[in-house]
Amino acid sequence: MSFLRTRLSALKLKTAEELARYPSGRLARACGIVTVRQQPGTAKGVVFVTLEDETGTVNVIVWKAVKEAQRSELMRARLLAVYGVWQRDDETGGQVRHLVAKRLKDLTPWLGELDTSSRDFH
Repeated sequence: MSFLRTRLSALKLKTAEELARYPSGRLARACGIVTVRQQPGTAKGVVFVTLEDETGTVNVIVWKAVKEAQRSELMRARLLAVYGVWQRDDETGGQVRHLVAKRLKDLTPWLGELDTSSRDFH
């Protein structure tokens, strides 16, 4: 991801490390390689995505309405940009944190020939 950081920063897409310090409730943008997609049967249509960049991981929550509106981006992207609201639980020392997606953007073409894959559980 570091080789794309200049381009990502131009779009104001933050690293996992930068987001870790963000206060809860703030609008945020992140981008990373999709490493995991999960949709547990008990999640009522919610999809959980893990993005990884050069500094760490970002956990993303995609509510059912966003999933239905942006299914292609959600299910096909290998490099995914997420625009949403940052949430962190300060009662746990900020250890529980995630980005609640409002909009998704597939940036997979930026990877060129780089081969990536994710572990998807549905």
